Amino acid sequence: MTAVELERLAQELGLDVVGAAPASAYEETESHIRTRRARGLFADMRFTMAHPEVSCHPETLLPGARTVVSAAHCYYVPEPPLERGEGRLPRYTWYDGYAALRERLDELGRRIGGDYRVLVDANQHVDREAAARSGVGFYGKNTLLITRRHGSWVVLGTLVTTAEVEATPPLDAGCGTCTLCIEACPTGALDEPGVLDSTKCLSYWTQAPREIPEDYRPQLDAQVYGCDICQDVCPWNRGVEKRRADMPLPAGAEPHVRLADWLGEDGDSLRERYDRLYVPRNDPRYLRRNALVALGNTGTPEDVSLADPFLEHDDELLRAQAEWAVARIEERHG
Repeated sequence: MTAVELERLAQELGLDVVGAAPASAYEETESHIRTRRARGLFADMRFTMAHPEVSCHPETLLPGARTVVSAAHCYYVPEPPLERGEGRLPRYTWYDGYAALRERLDELGRRIGGDYRVLVDANQHVDREAAARSGVGFYGKNTLLITRRHGSWVVLGTLVTTAEVEATPPLDAGCGTCTLCIEACPTGALDEPGVLDSTKCLSYWTQAPREIPEDYRPQLDAQVYGCDICQDVCPWNRGVEKRRADMPLPAGAEPHVRLADWLGEDGDSLRERYDRLYVPRNDPRYLRRNALVALGNTGTPEDVSLADPFLEHDDELLRAQAEWAVARIEERHG
């Protein structure tokens, strides 16, 4: 299949960006992962970093693999106003963009022919490296994959196939001298451009299985999961933000959550409702922890009652976060 034919087929299937590269080892990426893991920059995160001997070797993911087809799905929609008592989710979690991408890549594999394997949001493959090699995007200084038309507001997926598809060249684009994401990061997690120190990353701490450092809690503001700060300031994202300024939220999309729900809902129900989020050990106590931090940052004295059940809680983590939330509200409101 030629690159032109691949692009035509991708457009027909609704894939926003597509590219192809030979199925060969990502030796440099594997080296980077091992070096950064040794430096402790991944904290206790695993994902694709846990086994680079697998995730950096697409040629081993399918017998006879010849081509890696990379695709991106743009998930950007404007954020509605944040109401009182609400916490904010990162855009990629508002709805399941991965599901659409997975379905379209599966159809692409059938159309191309040969044996194939679809990997979307999978720990077995470093999607960003495939996307960079095939010209879907380039690595930004915030470590995210940035596409030319949709910026970094994309989720990525991969099709490993035995079919031969003409390779597409890497993008001749980059961040230049821009350092807006580095300057905007409130905790200095990007001070080494192109390298993320997860131990300083707000998104990591909303997913970490321990107490959020006290110095970082105010920086989270109303965020109850993830963080979009480095994307919000990126100039490469301006185009898609303007083009989609009037786009309505997809059916079922959830940009904000009610803090009262996260603090009061039954744990099993909460876990089931937010199974799309990565939560350590699938334990809803970490969602409640995040909600207590957001409550402290945004709540009023009238909201203190939401923290009351946790002030005498048997769970030391939740008790400490509740005490902090109450003290933070009192501090903010004098």
